[in-house]
Amino acid sequence: MVAPGHEERRLCENKKERAGANAGMTDRLKKLEQQVIACARCPRLVAYRGRIACEKRRAYRDWDYWGKPVPGFGDPQARLLVIGLAPAAHGGNRTGRVFTGDSSGDLLYATLYQTGFASQPHSVSRDDGLRLRDAYVTAAVRCAPPGNKPLPEEFRNCREYLERELDLLRNVQVVAALGRIAFDTFLSILRDRGQIPSRGAFHFSHGAVCQWPPPLPALVVSYHPSRQNTQTGKLTRAMFLAVFRKARTLLEARLPAERRRPA
Repeated sequence: MVAPGHEERRLCENKKERAGANAGMTDRLKKLEQQVIACARCPRLVAYRGRIACEKRRAYRDWDYWGKPVPGFGDPQARLLVIGLAPAAHGGNRTGRVFTGDSSGDLLYATLYQTGFASQPHSVSRDDGLRLRDAYVTAAVRCAPPGNKPLPEEFRNCREYLERELDLLRNVQVVAALGRIAFDTFLSILRDRGQIPSRGAFHFSHGAVCQWPPPLPALVVSYHPSRQNTQTGKLTRAMFLAVFRKARTLLEARLPAERRRPA
């Protein structure tokens, strides 16, 4: 027979342990964020992001451009991880927050809001009040590249940061790869860690889902929400929304039965 109060004490202790673990995870993510911001591994990107921050675009001439590497952003307890390509020269490179201040971010955060992962549908600056719920957004490369095309060595230099995020974000159960480069980068990490035998069996296709036994997260695939794709109709709002609804469904399926929403 369990002594009176024993169960309450055990639950309280477990809650304190979880709170301590959560605080530690948040601290480690903040430390990683500072390391990303201070990074100067790629001379070409350092020069480009700095030049853009000085020259600016006429529409943003009154802005104080960020002009540094852009860290990931979101909920340290996230079960959904969103991976993009790189900050835009006048988007994240200007605002200092990934997918913020450009048309790609407009579509992404509106969609995250519509699917319950964001507190508001608009993202314009680092201090606009946006909070992510159960989601974390990051990128394969952390500096704005010329022509939106990082070089192979720049991908290699930056991959460590994404790998460390994957290690720190221990609750991630679904990864949304936005674009072929994010897709390839994530699969390369799994392959190099010996978690999948090869990449050969996986082909980039919008709306595709790759699933492995836990603890590996499921992977859901989307075209990148760039203007090149949205303005040509290759990616519509409905198509993009369907990807994140699929991610929500995958997360729901991984919940214990007693915690799932009623049908």
